[in-house]
Amino acid sequence: MKARFTLVIILLLILSFIITPRSMASWAHSFVVWEGYAYVISDEIVEDIDKEIGHVTKYSDKEGSYWGNFSNTYQKGTKYFSIFGTSTDEAIAVQTPDGTYVKAIREGEYRSEWPLPGVIACIIVLLALILGIIIFRWRRGLNK
Repeated sequence: MKARFTLVIILLLILSFIITPRSMASWAHSFVVWEGYAYVISDEIVEDIDKEIGHVTKYSDKEGSYWGNFSNTYQKGTKYFSIFGTSTDEAIAVQTPDGTYVKAIREGEYRSEWPLPGVIACIIVLLALILGIIIFRWRRGLNK
């Protein structure tokens, strides 16, 4: 019984390392996340605003892993806009609290999601563990 308990503890520790969320955000910069991509805030003021494309859904100045249209600088509700003549693959505009717009330059993909292969592996291991317990108890019941 003690050996099984130790095995379960070891498996849980391994699983906790596998499914830890990973953030690829550069916290050395002020940034916003839109549609899964990080945009670093520049000092450049934008005048040619096109249309609203989104807004901040989560704000935090603490390093971590967050989902959605996240920012480490701007509060929830801050609006994002496309820039006339510029692809959103290059840059977007962020409305500041004083009503001006600053350019945010796309840095790369923001990876904040749980790693899918790790989650699938955890589910498989958990199902195998449950199945093993069921089979063990069933066989033990047959031997009585």
